[in-house]
Amino acid sequence: MATLLAGKPVVERMALDLGARIHALKEAGVVPTLALVRVGARPDDLSYERTAAKRAETLDIAVRSIALDEFAPQQAVEAAVRDVSCDEGIHGCLLFRPLPSFVNEARVCELLAPEKDVDGITLASLGSVFTDGHTGFPPCTAAACIEMLDHYDVPLVGKHVVVVGRSLVVGKPVSMMLLRRNASVTICHSKTEHLEDICREADIVICATGRARAFGAAYFSPGQTVLDVGINFDTHGKLCGDVAFDEVEPVVGAITPVPGGIGTVTTSVTMAHTVQAAEAAQATAEEPSSGYASPWC
Repeated sequence: MATLLAGKPVVERMALDLGARIHALKEAGVVPTLALVRVGARPDDLSYERTAAKRAETLDIAVRSIALDEFAPQQAVEAAVRDVSCDEGIHGCLLFRPLPSFVNEARVCELLAPEKDVDGITLASLGSVFTDGHTGFPPCTAAACIEMLDHYDVPLVGKHVVVVGRSLVVGKPVSMMLLRRNASVTICHSKTEHLEDICREADIVICATGRARAFGAAYFSPGQTVLDVGINFDTHGKLCGDVAFDEVEPVVGAITPVPGGIGTVTTSVTMAHTVQAAEAAQATAEEPSSGYASPWC
């Protein structure tokens, strides 16, 4: 039986750390604040908004929900993001995506100040992930994978990690973050030949393809650590991951569940990034004025 890498203990540990930091900020007169910008009312967006707001409430982080009509024009969406960037009382922002097809999403993302980009959607933030920079934040789901591995003391130095998925939300950024930790990373995808063989040779496998239960026992070997990043619904409407858990769990050494795994930690990472952004804003406010004007305002 594999060790279950549950998200709850990770969330609880993070909450203890964040609680102390939030208290220190409030003692200094700073209330960490997260803006949630949503266009329309897609069920998945509403669900995540409720989850984020609830997690923020438990940590005493303020939330500002900014909801626009589903037919809001480009100018209105841009104005909302620009207002967030210029509001000194807001420290972090989550922009729910994808935006409607008639909205230029790339243009909207670039109007968000990188220091408030807690989910790594701007080019500046993503660039930092790939160049070991310090601007903005990495995507929360990718960071949650690292949090999970660290919490359970999974060694990374010199280990072979196979990442299946090449999105800018998980696959590519988590690969760069693992390289920074001196892991040896192989990035695969749906077109990779001999994918089963490659996965079986890894020490750690991260599945992030968005294909329900696509990875069965044939992809894995005894002793491996498996992170299942997928959030899918099967033909019966049941939430499941990319990994066929019941089939794979008896084979590997450790595995994350879905639900209750990476997704649980992702929301806490969003809060951690917001707190870090608030701390950085406080530190900047205490510095002598440089006369610098933000290009996002």
